[in-house]
Amino acid sequence: MGVKKKKEMQVAALTVCHQDLETLRSFADMEGKNLASLLLHCVQLTDGVSQIHDIKQIVPLLEKADKNGMCDPATRSCLDILTGIYLSLSLKNPLKKVLVSSLNGLPECFLTEAVHSFTCHLQEELNTTDLYSYRKVMGNISSCLENFKVGRASVNNLLKNVLHFLQRSLIEITEENRKFTGNHIVQTQLMNDLLVGIRVSMTLVQKVQGFQENLWKASNSSLWQSMCTLLSIFTKFLSDDDLLQTIQSTSGLAVILFIKTMFDPPEKIPDLISSLLLCSVDCSCLPEWLVKSCRIICCAEVPGSALLFLCQGTLVMLDWQNGGMSPRWEALLLDTAHVLFTLSSQIKESTLEMFLSRILTSWTNSAICALESSSASLKSSLNGNSSIVGRLLEYVYTHWEHPLDALRHQTKIIFKNLLQMHWLTTEGSHSATDPFFLGLTESLLRLEWHIKGKYTCLGCLVECIGIEHILAVDKTIPSQILEVMGDQSLVPYASDLLETMFKNHRSHLKSRTVDSMWIDQWHETWVSPLLFILCEGNLDQKSYVIDYYLPKLLNCSPESVSYMVKILQTSADAKIGSCNSRGALGALMACLRTARAHGHLQSAADAWGSLVSTARIKQGLIHQHSQVRIDTLGLLCESNRSTEIVSTKEMELILFFITYNLNNQSPGVRQQICSLLKKLFCRIQESSQVLYKLEQSKSKHEPENELTRQHPSVSLEQYKNFMSSITNSLFGALFPGSSYPTRFSALTILGSIAEVFPVPEGRTQTVYQLSHDVDDGRFQTLLECFTSTFEDVKILAFDLLMKLPKTAIKFQDSEKLQSLFQAALELSISTKPYDCVTASYLLNFLIWQDALPPFLSAYIKTQQVAYGDGDKSAAIVERNTLMVIKCLLENLEEEIFQAENSLLQAAASFPMYGRVHCITGALQKLSLNSLQLVSEWRPVVEKLLLMSYRLSAVVSPVIQSSSPEGLIPMDTDSESASRLQMILNEIQPRDTNDYFSQTKILKERDAFDLEDLNANMPSTDSSSEIKGKEGKTCDVTAQMVLVCCWRSMKEIALLLGTLCQLLPMRPVQESSDGLLTVGQVKDIGDYFKQHLLQSRHRGAFELAYTGFVKLTEVLNRCPNVGLQKLLEQWLWNVLEEIKCSDPSSKLCATRRSAGIPFYIQALLASESKKSKMDLLKITMRELISLSGPTDDSKSTVPQVHALNILRALFRDTRLGENVIPYVADGAKVAILGFTSPVWAVRNSSTLLFSTLITRIFGVKRGKDELSKKNRMTGREFFSRFPELYPFLLKQLEAVANAVDSDAGELNRHPSMFLLLLILGRLYPSPMDGTSSALSMAPFVSFIMRCGRSPVYRSREMAARALVPFVLIDQIPNTIRTLLARLPDCTDRCFRQNHIHGILLQAKSMFGDQSCIYGYSLTVD
Repeated sequence: MGVKKKKEMQVAALTVCHQDLETLRSFADMEGKNLASLLLHCVQLTDGVSQIHDIKQIVPLLEKADKNGMCDPATRSCLDILTGIYLSLSLKNPLKKVLVSSLNGLPECFLTEAVHSFTCHLQEELNTTDLYSYRKVMGNISSCLENFKVGRASVNNLLKNVLHFLQRSLIEITEENRKFTGNHIVQTQLMNDLLVGIRVSMTLVQKVQGFQENLWKASNSSLWQSMCTLLSIFTKFLSDDDLLQTIQSTSGLAVILFIKTMFDPPEKIPDLISSLLLCSVDCSCLPEWLVKSCRIICCAEVPGSALLFLCQGTLVMLDWQNGGMSPRWEALLLDTAHVLFTLSSQIKESTLEMFLSRILTSWTNSAICALESSSASLKSSLNGNSSIVGRLLEYVYTHWEHPLDALRHQTKIIFKNLLQMHWLTTEGSHSATDPFFLGLTESLLRLEWHIKGKYTCLGCLVECIGIEHILAVDKTIPSQILEVMGDQSLVPYASDLLETMFKNHRSHLKSRTVDSMWIDQWHETWVSPLLFILCEGNLDQKSYVIDYYLPKLLNCSPESVSYMVKILQTSADAKIGSCNSRGALGALMACLRTARAHGHLQSAADAWGSLVSTARIKQGLIHQHSQVRIDTLGLLCESNRSTEIVSTKEMELILFFITYNLNNQSPGVRQQICSLLKKLFCRIQESSQVLYKLEQSKSKHEPENELTRQHPSVSLEQYKNFMSSITNSLFGALFPGSSYPTRFSALTILGSIAEVFPVPEGRTQTVYQLSHDVDDGRFQTLLECFTSTFEDVKILAFDLLMKLPKTAIKFQDSEKLQSLFQAALELSISTKPYDCVTASYLLNFLIWQDALPPFLSAYIKTQQVAYGDGDKSAAIVERNTLMVIKCLLENLEEEIFQAENSLLQAAASFPMYGRVHCITGALQKLSLNSLQLVSEWRPVVEKLLLMSYRLSAVVSPVIQSSSPEGLIPMDTDSESASRLQMILNEIQPRDTNDYFSQTKILKERDAFDLEDLNANMPSTDSSSEIKGKEGKTCDVTAQMVLVCCWRSMKEIALLLGTLCQLLPMRPVQESSDGLLTVGQVKDIGDYFKQHLLQSRHRGAFELAYTGFVKLTEVLNRCPNVGLQKLLEQWLWNVLEEIKCSDPSSKLCATRRSAGIPFYIQALLASESKKSKMDLLKITMRELISLSGPTDDSKSTVPQVHALNILRALFRDTRLGENVIPYVADGAKVAILGFTSPVWAVRNSSTLLFSTLITRIFGVKRGKDELSKKNRMTGREFFSRFPELYPFLLKQLEAVANAVDSDAGELNRHPSMFLLLLILGRLYPSPMDGTSSALSMAPFVSFIMRCGRSPVYRSREMAARALVPFVLIDQIPNTIRTLLARLPDCTDRCFRQNHIHGILLQAKSMFGDQSCIYGYSLTVD
């Protein structure tokens, strides 16, 4: 809530070359009053903001000099230098705009000379041959055309040269882009250059006056030839799928613009563009230049994306607002709509779907413009009953629940424009009684409230026809909407709709009545349901209503606060609430808090002075329900003014609250408490600055004002005492043995105090400093927090210590420091995993202390390093970190050596993962991109990598074992060999990695005596005795070994990922820059590859995945082409290994393919989302091909791998909508895989199918398996996945034929369950009609036949699946058909299962459909 400081404007200063500087000096006068003197002073400044002031003086200076109307040589030279300065500045530099403003204001006699200078300089720039300078030249051309008459005149003079430059630059950049295929960074830069070139070409055509005349249209004109070449280039771009879609989209605009500019006669342009869009071009009737330039879109099959962007160009580049449109233009508008509707059924790629929705929105905007002055025929074609409007409504109904939020927003705009279009066709007749509006309202109100699109469309209708008609249909609509506000996903939509409704109702009532009686009716309609929910609703409902709806209601009607408080005060005593209910008191506090936070209460004093008593607020602060306490605290802490004085009464109540609420068990409540108190501290800090200013003014005779009723010094002293009291309470709560919630709350609040009240610098004053209240005892208390088993507490304590000034942290003696450091080293090899976290934070804290390096000399063998030339504190931290890491590495090296001899001893005495964790923690706190001791760090990094690989080699055999959970590996120490031999043979799994046969002890023994084993078995337990470092005997269990191994792998993965992410890279080995070489990065990649593809332990490969993701992100952004292509190379290698199905392969076919899906997931998710995602597309096609049914039944391993990888990719949220085009194919292979005779394939297919159901219908939010929140209409489902329509129909027919056989045998078709599960998740909509291209009727008979299944669950699912496929007008006939299939008294042979299935289906038709439609069913 603190006041945000205005960001200072940063302006890069302009400079000139030495020659220009000498020229200015030669022309400058002694008095410094001519233009040369002004410019000389300007260029000598180093601050861009000051230079802006000087440039603004140019025009006034020249106006004074403009006496004889002549431009002298000095002024001419100055104008020439100004031109050079302008063209050298970057496009976004504010100085460029200031120069434009000054040059536009030049006196007339200087304009010609300025244009001449610009023409000469621009000519030089156009002649450049440096491809990477083209972008700057294009930027200068563009800036010259933007409201700059001098620049535009110069471009007009050089029009031929500019066009030739644009033509040449686009061709050369395109060729360069092809050369760098695979180098994403360079390609992105080049494609952005292409985009700028296209845009500049369009701006040129639109703004240069030369194109307004027809002289250039001669076919032998060089201008005409350049235009034709540019048109040809844009047409190629339009159909080039290797380019960014933004380039294709802009090319579509350019093609239409150039055709519009070049084609004669203009009246035939609509016919030409219509034929292009409809792919019905007759080339013989077109000019030769057009056919030659646009051959790709005239004489060949045009891709759907190209058509889409041509439609966009048609709508954007043609003028639909000129009035009096001819029938040709109207026909073009309608043709464009039909093309877009056709494309909507073909396009499934998410980015193109987004383009389509925006273009449809653009079409409706153009239609509105056209209707304002159109013919009667166009109005009849675009009224509410027309086919085009019907198709648009169908598009809205299909996409209003689309996963993409931006697309849902476009459907809202389309619907709103539809209403406007119909209103224009009716010429503004009374909307409320119009049949189209009435029909839409009725249809929308019949929909269930779980449909998000209903809210947005109803909001548009309310804005169009008003709320009165809707309330006349059903007065309980406000209550119905408030009822659904318990569902978080619907809350934003419901609150927006309610806001639209009550605002419309308020303005309607206000305009209809003169007196204020209307407010009572408004309160009854909108406020009374709200108060009922606040007092009686469920917890979620109340929370969402308070957060979303209440603020909007109070902002609309602030006077309603007193009305609400009056009602709630009356019932507060009777409904005080409980631990499960807020009661009226909770509602009262929520209303007061919201009112104050939004400025509807003047101050807290007003709140409890006139509306509510202090006793009532105290009652709220210790209420049984946590949210009531939070709301009451919010009333005290929040204010719409950050400088509002905190009163004494508020301070007392805050201290009262802290006493009872630090130990709250709910994380959410703790977070809210800490956040509100931080807002209070910000208020104290901001208001104290006001008090300091009042105190300094010493205006004792000023009357009392609203800021303070007492002397500022008294208030400041109260603030200081209040903050000290809070600090004492918080430190008092950090006693030994205090609970985690108490420590978390106390440390978080203390951290907020340290952050809000910083150490004063300069003249700034701070009312309180935390460091003044931190003595040695409290410092020790914070250090003891590092021993907590909760990492959150360690983090908060560490952050708090880092926020304190170093003067507040003093070590009494060097022994204490050394003992702390020794304790950290010992904790780093503890067998308790959380101890190494403590060690990490303790070491990081000690690293930042200036006194640390001398104490480390005993642990370091290398010579101490000197400080760098940079910041001293940063150099000290870097030096300390380096020495600590060297110390840890020295210890780690010794321990790895011992672990290579005895892993059991390492697991029992010195698990090495703690050392690695501490090293990673130290590196993460250091700024590795600005190291000063680079030469010292390089050997450390090399040793780090070496130690990581050695440690990995020690522990990886356990992790890569096919049964790592119960494994104690064989050691080379002969002392423990005899006992471990028995354990190994007892638990030894059948593994493929030959680890056991390679151990030394096993090789030395020729045979193993089974009798000895049997004799010794009773004395064998599940652990092994090992002597630790101190000679003590300790037992080692398989679990201890496993924890040591997988945590070591985890820490190695995180360390390597951190090194890749944070360390600067060396492009070549000999380079002096960076720390990591290309070879080291490749080695790290190979390491991750090996362990992701071979590890069996889930914890190991999941954490290796975390580190590998960091590496792939770095490689994707790396300018080194070889490293960039590594990702693609690794992907193809693993796909080939999966396909070959070699028996010797170490890829894990069990454990859901172990780390293989993670490996491919990391490679694909790192691909730039702005690119074409080619790797993802190729991989998905390859995997879907592999996962399909195969004729080779001997090897199904590739199929299992493919199914498991597909599951991981469909689950990955980072891939988002990019995997949606493959959902239909994924569903096909999952359903077909369910019929496989191989169990592994069926298992993987089931898992994939489950993932796809979640991807299609959304994450399950409740216990109801078939909740309406996780369903969609049949129209929407088959519109999004049309390929599933014939597939599901064919599969369902096969299932129905198998179920309905007369053999009397129990025939369970494997895929019946999956088919009915999908179909059962669809639901009918009143919007579904016969116009749908994908008719639901063929499914009905097959689903009915599935109801005869002998499996009860299948009959139940068939009954549910039948509902969405029956249209509303077919319900009675369908029920009659079902009942007619029941056996009568003459039938002797019938099955109870058949009868039960029919009755279930009939019941579902009565229950679900009538409920959805509000339809009363009667059957004769």
